[in-house]
Amino acid sequence: MPVPISQMWTVATYVLKQKLLGNKRYPLVLMLEPLFRCNLACAGCGKIQYPAHILKKQLTPEQCFKAVEECGAPMVSIPGGEPLLHPQIKEIVEGLIARRKYIYLCTNALLLKEKLEAGWFKPSKYLTFSVHMDGQEEHHDFAVCREGTYAKATEGIRLAVQMGFRVTTNTTLFQGADPNSVRGFFDEMMELGVEGMMVSPGYAYDKAPDQKNFLGRKRTNELFEMILSNRKDGKRTWRFNQSPLFLEFLMGSREYSCTPWGMPTYNIFGWQKPCYLLQEGYADSFRELIAETAWDNYGVESGNPKCQNCMVHSGYEASAVNHTFASFGGMFATVKAMIFNTYANPAAKSRLTEEAAKPHGPMAQLVQIGLATDVVEKNGKHTVKLVEAGSAA
Repeated sequence: MPVPISQMWTVATYVLKQKLLGNKRYPLVLMLEPLFRCNLACAGCGKIQYPAHILKKQLTPEQCFKAVEECGAPMVSIPGGEPLLHPQIKEIVEGLIARRKYIYLCTNALLLKEKLEAGWFKPSKYLTFSVHMDGQEEHHDFAVCREGTYAKATEGIRLAVQMGFRVTTNTTLFQGADPNSVRGFFDEMMELGVEGMMVSPGYAYDKAPDQKNFLGRKRTNELFEMILSNRKDGKRTWRFNQSPLFLEFLMGSREYSCTPWGMPTYNIFGWQKPCYLLQEGYADSFRELIAETAWDNYGVESGNPKCQNCMVHSGYEASAVNHTFASFGGMFATVKAMIFNTYANPAAKSRLTEEAAKPHGPMAQLVQIGLATDVVEKNGKHTVKLVEAGSAA
């Protein structure tokens, strides 16, 4: 089971309590960003583009604890930036464990082995390392714009698993992702012994340098249908650390409205409006965030152009969880999705076969961003025709 029963019980009783109290907007996971700086410069990231004086700032442990208590969510995700760069991250984690919060410490794992060997953390059911992994080695290193990161991350994962830590992976997929390679990547992560995997399409941050390779809604459905359908032949061993109904949403078999208040964000600027992805002001308190944000202005139904192609877990995972506990029908759908998870789909299988014959990966991406004109196959290998210097648009 990818999530401990104690955590499932904590979340279930929390959600049911909110429903009994009649709360329509309640947090499920606090996205706690203690800093924005990072030791990578991924092209699809919207966090590291801040000026140097902002990247030097960070939350104190006391500010983190206050936000967690104010929000009240049973789970806390600690993204960044790279949280392991925070000099007091050990103190922050220990304080959250003492408060019995289930923590997902997000990391690219470049520093994970070093911190574990230094004794910064101890295994706990409340602590999970959520390692950023964007696919198999070639794809991952290209996505994060640095060679060797996949090898370094897997080294950290192996050590963490050996030491008894809970470890999950977090994968973001962009335009041009190879569905066959993603399926192979899932197999690799299961072999490493991770507890479960999270997967989500990328969101086109305004600040992200690469705006060309974000998925549209229809393409997202097609991609995830190829990846997640037809799980026989040993693939049923895939374990996901997220709602199975959210995965069905990505595949296009379910429709949900965005519930951005389900995963509110707190960072050095305060409570971010309206969500982890959009930055349209900040509130001084969580109560103010919930009460004064014009929630009807966001989500697909609102017509807001910034929301039309978004299917990210921070907006829709909580929607799927809410569906699970909203009725017996939602609970039945969740149990059904957990048991009958092979999703036989001949059409998706056929498209998957067709995708296998196409060029993917860094070479194909060079064509997409205009640095090459074509991918050419010769003697079973793919090469690219690079754009001549001075002729690129």
